[in-house]
Amino acid sequence: MDISVIFRLAAIGIIVTVVCQILKKSDRDDISTVVSIVGLVIALTIAVTMIGDLFDVIEEIFGVT
Repeated sequence: MDISVIFRLAAIGIIVTVVCQILKKSDRDDISTVVSIVGLVIALTIAVTMIGDLFDVIEEIFGVT
């Protein structure tokens, strides 16, 4: 686990926010909502992967099979 993951999540959040603001200004609220949902799914995928890795490390440390 690295600090680069935090930067990656922050970058996804910034990109999604900018794209949503641009889409809302051009009256494309429906596509803006889809972009927000896709950004959330990507961020949750990264977080779930990290949590899975954490559980693997904990299993190795305590010798749980």
